[in-house]
Amino acid sequence: MEIYSLAFLLLFQFPFSCNEALDLLASSPITDSRQKLNSHKSGLVNIVFKSTDGGQTWQDMSEGLPEGLKEDGFFATTNGLYLQAENGLYHSSPNSTAPYWEKDRFPDQLGRMYTNFQEKQVRIVFETVGGTAFIGSDNGLLKSTNGGETWKRVHTGGWVMKLVESNGVLMATSQKGILRSTDDGESWDCVISEGGVGIAVERINGGFAAITYNTQSETRRVRTSYDGGKSWQPIDADLPASLSIASIVEVGDYFFCGHPAGIFRSSDKGKTWKLLFPSIDNKVFNLSVSGNVIYAIPRAGGC
Repeated sequence: MEIYSLAFLLLFQFPFSCNEALDLLASSPITDSRQKLNSHKSGLVNIVFKSTDGGQTWQDMSEGLPEGLKEDGFFATTNGLYLQAENGLYHSSPNSTAPYWEKDRFPDQLGRMYTNFQEKQVRIVFETVGGTAFIGSDNGLLKSTNGGETWKRVHTGGWVMKLVESNGVLMATSQKGILRSTDDGESWDCVISEGGVGIAVERINGGFAAITYNTQSETRRVRTSYDGGKSWQPIDADLPASLSIASIVEVGDYFFCGHPAGIFRSSDKGKTWKLLFPSIDNKVFNLSVSGNVIYAIPRAGGC
């Protein structure tokens, strides 16, 4: 079971993992679904979108959020999407209808309190299927095997942002790239290092997907691995090169990529990509998934 603490995950932002785009790519013509979104009568629009049909159509689900809201972070679980703002936490279930949001207290099922942990600048709290807890911070990664009573530092050398697990393999984004562990997080190897940071890592069917920043090409690269993170294959040849690619997720038989040009979808494991939803106000969609529902939040610069 994975446990993410929204109090840690959403209240601390990650400005140093973002690279400002030099040139934003031109959007394709606006789709019918985009025109419908612009007819939204509420004063609050273009904050959150969702798709329940594999990305074919996108619905603006901003209704129900307070006027003037500034989104500070978000996270999707099987219970839907949680959005953090200055004035509280908001929740939307996968089958919600307008108004889509209700103000929520911190959901107990998403995390636990680790009272013996003193590290500052916490970035993520994660728990493996076997019950091992990890906390990623600005100073590396710490591990606990006794419910948070004691902690051991298992990685140094900069921040660790996100962890995922699949078939006994742990992957993490870090200040130096993508990290991998096969011994319950006791030791870590950097499996993708291109001079820049690790942007994202996700579980996919049979493996992992990751985004990293390449300092030589000055672009963010997208890759997949189907051997437990040992080797990685690029899947971005058909995507326009960019400094601000933000997300890579899998839903059903499709990959989805949050890109400065909009949301792209691939039906052939990343060999080819199709633009489904153009960008809004030169922002980049950050994607998150709850079951078969895809959530998209546009952010400046991809972050």
